[in-house]
Amino acid sequence: PCSAPEHRQFDFWIGEWEVKTPDGKVAGTNRIERVEGGCALQENWTGAGNTGRSLNVYWPGDRKWHQFWIGSGGLVMHLSGVFNGDALRLEGVVPLADGRSIQHRLTFTKRADGTVRQFWENSADAGKTWTVAFDGLYTRIRAGVVAGASAPPA
Repeated sequence: PCSAPEHRQFDFWIGEWEVKTPDGKVAGTNRIERVEGGCALQENWTGAGNTGRSLNVYWPGDRKWHQFWIGSGGLVMHLSGVFNGDALRLEGVVPLADGRSIQHRLTFTKRADGTVRQFWENSADAGKTWTVAFDGLYTRIRAGVVAGASAPPA
């Protein structure tokens, strides 16, 4: 059911990665694997003092990618977006307990040298101004990680 080319657009993110900030400091490691018969990508993030997971799926109903994130610090996000060239931009609004909300915008860009850049911005004023929340460069530790759940049982 997930064999259309759109389901493979984000496959460049599959693998085990070391993630560094622009100043060259290691921010963490990330393992991205295909799961659920190839219908989703699962992210497993480990950073300095935090962890998180996401499921990423292309949904033909709205022709968008969706990311469902939960982090050890309590952040829960649902973002959605589309591919444009070699980049996937995901956006979403996260309501806060005090009634405010934060708009998030993440862009994953496939680079010619095989690295991936994740650029995360957020806005507390409905998109009038944006602040960089994270800028990470992914360098492969290992390529092509496929979880046991990625293929249906024989």
